[in-house]
Amino acid sequence: MKILSDEKIDEPTEINSASLLETISDAEVNSRISFEEFTDERTLISHDAFGRKQMKIKVLEVSDEEAPAKWKLGDRVKVIKILVTIRHLTTQQVEEAEFDIEKIERELAEKRHYTSTNRWIPVDYIKNGYVLNSYHTRLISDAAALDYIVF
Repeated sequence: MKILSDEKIDEPTEINSASLLETISDAEVNSRISFEEFTDERTLISHDAFGRKQMKIKVLEVSDEEAPAKWKLGDRVKVIKILVTIRHLTTQQVEEAEFDIEKIERELAEKRHYTSTNRWIPVDYIKNGYVLNSYHTRLISDAAALDYIVF
């Protein structure tokens, strides 16, 4: 390569990895998730029978009550309040509603003399605050029986 002027050309400098690591803030490092913490969005969404609606359930409040038969059924929490989000795929309309499952369960027991809710959910089935789709029916069964939710 031929230099046409007498100006000194900067040599490429070595990149110091320590200085690069210092520029990354702790918030950026802590925001990364490990493979074990990663949750596929599809496991959190359930669909209606016709594939026209999607539902996600977020846990808002849990009871501090200790689970019976912990040795047999593992670590579980008793859910009190949930936030249900339903998206209509045809219109892209989103509906949200908060449900107090405990009140709904008591109301159904008084009116219909039965209840079908199983509010005890394994801790492993709650990911990032959302319930896995396999437990959606258990949580909304009483609300559906009282026509609070149609899915």
